[in-house]
Amino acid sequence: MDKNIIHYGVELKNFNSWKVGGTAEQFLICDEKDILASFIKKKKIKLPITIVGLGSNLLVRDGGIKGTVIVMNGGLRKINNDENLIYTEAGVSCSKLSKFSAKEGLSNSAFFSGIPGTVGGALFMNAGCYGSETWDYVQKVLMINLNGDQIERKKSDFEISYREVKNSNKGEYFLAAWFKFPKGNKDRAENEIKELLAHRKNTQPLDWPTAGSTFRNPKDNFAAKLIQDCGLKGYQIGGAQVSKKHANFIINLGNASALDIEKIIIYIQKVVYEKKNIQLLREIKIIGDEIES
Repeated sequence: MDKNIIHYGVELKNFNSWKVGGTAEQFLICDEKDILASFIKKKKIKLPITIVGLGSNLLVRDGGIKGTVIVMNGGLRKINNDENLIYTEAGVSCSKLSKFSAKEGLSNSAFFSGIPGTVGGALFMNAGCYGSETWDYVQKVLMINLNGDQIERKKSDFEISYREVKNSNKGEYFLAAWFKFPKGNKDRAENEIKELLAHRKNTQPLDWPTAGSTFRNPKDNFAAKLIQDCGLKGYQIGGAQVSKKHANFIINLGNASALDIEKIIIYIQKVVYEKKNIQLLREIKIIGDEIES
């Protein structure tokens, strides 16, 4: 699809990892920060704005999304070593950030290979796995607001917690970030990535359309274990199913609708609360409109 051009009525199932959902009223892939800023300043971007990375932690409802969907993956993908800080734009995949940092002889970035999304998405939700989180290594970020202004902000400007990042400056979106990783050994860092990817392949249903972990892990517990203990592995609605390989993953068997997936999410929450007295909170974000009946 052509970049730096506003498109209309684009099917969003092609831009999220669950492969479901309706259309975007307006749609843009932009590969330069200044071009995006210009689009906003000239009011070519219809509000509201919805930012999408790889769409890997996202459920797009079947009714689609009003306003403008801006896809970072395929657009803002610059990455470099900026005076011992890794500068990366929001559209860079977390996996690429991990591998680039390892090649630079830096350590502690392997966990990013286990995050199936972009840096922008990881910043937005403080994504993490295997005991590490995105904002553990953020030094500063570059934002863009609804006037098209680009603003650098410090880590201290944000309220950061487990899978949640709050910005008191409303109407701002992540464009890029600077990460600081400790110095390490290149070979060791690259081997850590290989081991993590092998573990991920063995334990997660990567051969199916899925959005990664559906629910956050409750304190001192694991969502996957709770779901499995409630006998929900393999539970199915329409074309959506709780993975038999990893219970915190919901897979699209090929013909699922977003509504099928959302119904499973609600059902899992209901059953786990009834049987375990624990309220599972979603890790995935649900956006868009339901189909009008």
